[in-house]
Amino acid sequence: MTMYDLLELNIKRNPKTLFLVRENITFEDLPPYVRARATTLAKEGIKHGDVVGLLSHNLPQFVYTLFAIWYLGGTVLLLDTNLTPEEYENMTKLTDCKFVVAEKSFFYKTKNFKFIDIETEDKETDESLKPYKLKEDDIATMSFTSGSTGTPKIVPLTHKNLVSCSDNLESLNMFLKPGEMLYAFLPLYHVFGFAVGFLAPLHFGMGMLLQSTINPNAILQDFAKFRPQVIPAVPKLFEIFRKKIIDGVKAKKKWWLVSFIMKHQKGLRMIGLGKLVNKVLGQISAVFGGRARCLVAGGAATKPEVEKFYTQLGMEFVQGYGMTEVVGPICCSKPVKKRVAFAFGAPLGTNCCEIRNADENGIGMLWVKGDQVFGGYLNNEAANKECFDKNGFFCTGDLVSIDKNGEYHFAGRKKQVIVLDSGKNVYPDELEGLFIEIPGVKNVAVFEHEVKGKTVAYGVFSVDSDMTMEKLAAEIAEKNKKVASYKWVTHFAMTTDDLPVTSTQKVKHHVVRQYLIDGKYTEKGI
Repeated sequence: MTMYDLLELNIKRNPKTLFLVRENITFEDLPPYVRARATTLAKEGIKHGDVVGLLSHNLPQFVYTLFAIWYLGGTVLLLDTNLTPEEYENMTKLTDCKFVVAEKSFFYKTKNFKFIDIETEDKETDESLKPYKLKEDDIATMSFTSGSTGTPKIVPLTHKNLVSCSDNLESLNMFLKPGEMLYAFLPLYHVFGFAVGFLAPLHFGMGMLLQSTINPNAILQDFAKFRPQVIPAVPKLFEIFRKKIIDGVKAKKKWWLVSFIMKHQKGLRMIGLGKLVNKVLGQISAVFGGRARCLVAGGAATKPEVEKFYTQLGMEFVQGYGMTEVVGPICCSKPVKKRVAFAFGAPLGTNCCEIRNADENGIGMLWVKGDQVFGGYLNNEAANKECFDKNGFFCTGDLVSIDKNGEYHFAGRKKQVIVLDSGKNVYPDELEGLFIEIPGVKNVAVFEHEVKGKTVAYGVFSVDSDMTMEKLAAEIAEKNKKVASYKWVTHFAMTTDDLPVTSTQKVKHHVVRQYLIDGKYTEKGI
């Protein structure tokens, strides 16, 4: 089965179900838009075998163009909207991409490929133009890895990879329901947004509510108007919404009551105060429109207090783990009596996971295998030999452990693990989770650095404008007390600028470290 086959299957199963909610387009309404777009692209010269760039925010034309390129037998090069012309030039050259369908705001002068306006009107349909008979092993998309830990690589994903991800999402059928609405504001060019915002609605027959911005005010307006049931987001956005809710309640001098009810709601229901609990918590969850029952987090680990906050409001909170090379979520959390902090779940569907070379704490390298896993980086045999074993298992580069519930826990990236002179390992994620709780700290990166000939865990903090070095030093020293002394961060730098991040808000540690070396940050020792 190919992606176009998957669309046709859904048309048969859910013809009258809204697929593009804002545009009021059902599954059976979609093919004419796709065929018209395919006609336009064919007139531009696009044909079977071409690699076609797609550079756009979450517009309905993104979806039409995606299917139209497959209709013509092409491969989609998914391009991040946050890059520079120099990066687009390099990416199109490396993938032999001669066409880029983009919003006009991204156009620039180039001799290497042809820009096509994604918002152009498709004026006619060539009825003689039939869908190309693709095979499941044909490449459906190409993406560049985020580069959060180094040089980006090209990830080709086949139709089989994408459809297998769709099939494996069936494991989430207790959370995702046919006919419901999913809020698709995560960028579709990124693997998390693509898998959860696009493949999940296709698999379950759900509606996609497309949103091209991550502006909180626009998002909250959509929540109030459309009232989606499923909301995927990166943990950072769930933190922002949580803070906005709490600040709003505190402004009304009612946080003491709300926090008490959230904490003791089970006991209050037992003594007959269920209506009060429902009324108070209902007013809080109304910020999401009043129907939201499932939140899906991915792209990074979620703080335990954030997950707890939403579950206390009566919502399911699903934490997923994935990467570009495995089409997004290869693991997702499941209902358990008590989730251990930072768990990202168990393998979905037919996916297989192994922990290898675990240390005394059970932390080892995560290897994965399955039809979701890509076949190797494009034109990069050295990297492929390094990350695949003879049995087809792929090394994720992530260090994990497993708990009694059978759920995996993220410990850090292998490339980011700090190996001290003593031989002890320090995991940056653990320390960053502590330091981000400091009032006035917007973001933090902890990484290996050399100070006076000694390897240390070094921290760079992005802070509010009223933060001082002395205050930050005192806060860091206090947080250090919560971990073993060999993990302490005793050297740090501070900046009021935002730290460089990927499209899923993960800090680019290697870039931050280079900025530190270049003297862009103010340094201090405790």
